[in-house]
Amino acid sequence: MHAEGHAPGRIALLGSGETSLAGGRVFESLARVLPTPLRVAVLETPAGFELNSDRVAGRVADFLAVRLQNYRPEIEVLPARKRGTLKSPDDPDITAPLLRADLMFMGPGSPTYAVRQLADSLAWHRLIARHRVGATLAFASAAVVAISALALPVYEIYKAGHDLYWQSGLDLFGPYGLRLVFVPHWNNAEGGAELDTSRCFMGRSRLEALLSMLPSDVTVVGIDEHTALAADLDTGMAEVMGAGDVTILRPGDQLCFAPGGRFPLSEFGPFRWPQPDAGLPPEIWAEALAIAGEVETQQAELDLAPAEVMALAEERAAARARRDWAAADRLREQIAALGWQVQDTPEGPRLARIG
Repeated sequence: MHAEGHAPGRIALLGSGETSLAGGRVFESLARVLPTPLRVAVLETPAGFELNSDRVAGRVADFLAVRLQNYRPEIEVLPARKRGTLKSPDDPDITAPLLRADLMFMGPGSPTYAVRQLADSLAWHRLIARHRVGATLAFASAAVVAISALALPVYEIYKAGHDLYWQSGLDLFGPYGLRLVFVPHWNNAEGGAELDTSRCFMGRSRLEALLSMLPSDVTVVGIDEHTALAADLDTGMAEVMGAGDVTILRPGDQLCFAPGGRFPLSEFGPFRWPQPDAGLPPEIWAEALAIAGEVETQQAELDLAPAEVMALAEERAAARARRDWAAADRLREQIAALGWQVQDTPEGPRLARIG
């Protein structure tokens, strides 16, 4: 069910490599169908416990500023680091850019820390509300783990030696009827021949033990490094992008999709549409709808050519109709000098801002 004419945005999950060549291609694919100038919000939260969390998120922001420069990105890094502090995910001012963002990103850090800071927070509610009215979400590495129904405690098990367990996650896909656990770094090989660091540093044997602890209705999704799973909720389809594979594990069944592979979201489970405001405080949903209307009005005004340009475009169309190509070319140049270009399409000429 769509929200008053709004379809939810796409979701891209990167196994790793958000600032690599493969990651850049994923971001450009997302940006290609979003408004220009492109408003981007980068959340620091997963790395908020680190003293240099601003640089962890800032590196991604710097990368996007260059990689997406053709879309004139306006990028804000949100220091929503820790609840109960001046840099809290519950701060209305810090999280305000989420309500107007076209693309929202979270990446490296600690999955369990991200869950503790974001669960039922203002930042998470605003992010979800904005996504349901059309904004795109992109997550990488730790953030991919955090949005699972059950999150893998990577640091606690791999670094601190805790007994195997699962922690409740942010459950991004829960309202859509899907119980998903995401495991990025699926094919990691940092340990070389001595140590199996695949399956997000768990190794195959330890992951097998972890899988035996999951409820039977959970689907596990493994995402290789430098690989993305892009989900389009509106069409109900998913696509594998990048260098590696996406693996789907269900009880007694395993599927593997290579780069370029497409499949329905029903492969993950009983996909369904939730109520648009499901799980959101009423005031957050009302706020998101109101701002979405403002943003669309502003974009429409940007896309509307002034009367002078419209008149020249009509003159050019008349010149083309009488096959006066020299006049048509001259009028095209006049239109370009005013900052617009004419795009000749099968449906007729269209005007678009240059740049």
